[in-house]
Amino acid sequence: MKNYMIISAILICTFVPQLCSAQVLDTLYANDTKNVALFFPEPIRQGITGSENFIFTYNREKEQYFGLLQAKPGKESNLLVININGSVFSYIVSYKEKLSNLNYFIPVSSSIGNEKPKVKDSIPVETLESSVDYGTYYYEKFCRYLLDRKQRIGRIKNQTESIVLSVENIVFDKEELYFVIQIENNSTLDYDLNFLKFSIETRQKGKRKSLQRLYQEPIFIHKLPTKVRENETVRFVYVLPKFSISNDRRIILELNENDGERNLELKISHKHINNPN
Repeated sequence: MKNYMIISAILICTFVPQLCSAQVLDTLYANDTKNVALFFPEPIRQGITGSENFIFTYNREKEQYFGLLQAKPGKESNLLVININGSVFSYIVSYKEKLSNLNYFIPVSSSIGNEKPKVKDSIPVETLESSVDYGTYYYEKFCRYLLDRKQRIGRIKNQTESIVLSVENIVFDKEELYFVIQIENNSTLDYDLNFLKFSIETRQKGKRKSLQRLYQEPIFIHKLPTKVRENETVRFVYVLPKFSISNDRRIILELNENDGERNLELKISHKHINNPN
């Protein structure tokens, strides 16, 4: 019986060698205070990390050869990058407080293969790109990252009847602005959210001064609650297309209670919009 098992193992490794060899991946190190640049032989089409502790950013609108890696303390994960020619690169990524290398120039020989391998009898398979909405995937992942960072841009808040609305952070990434928002309910009654709207308010000059508001539609919303319970604080993220405003304009956040009168407005100056984190 023992000899039979040995012979079987030899036969398997002879005819199916890929099952008997473990793939060894290189490790890339990053932290949350520096950008680690990865330069690839072809422009990047996709880049995905396996854990929320790691963020890999690259230009999704214009083809570029490099991406930036950042990490937060935590367990190691992996990074998968696909170039426009289908070349696949895979790495282990790990957090390291002190970095000895901030730039990695990736050679063609580091590719572990191609996303469309040539086979004699090909079977139609739904590609990774078509099965996942990478815009939504990236927004959600980056929003979770911002909620974990606890970074603040300044004191932007307003309150009414123990309901506090504040903007903790405004972050620019790629072609979007991320607004990290907090609602704090210090009252003894639950707060049922009707809507939270963004608008640009413009002061009309002249003898008859007036205000005009243009509502801004978010392209993604992460963890917006329908209810904030008594003595509860919730945080969520609105993602809007990048924009800037002149000094005669400002952003207005309108918080409206469903079947209630605890409504309030929060004003954000052009300085915060034009100088995000």
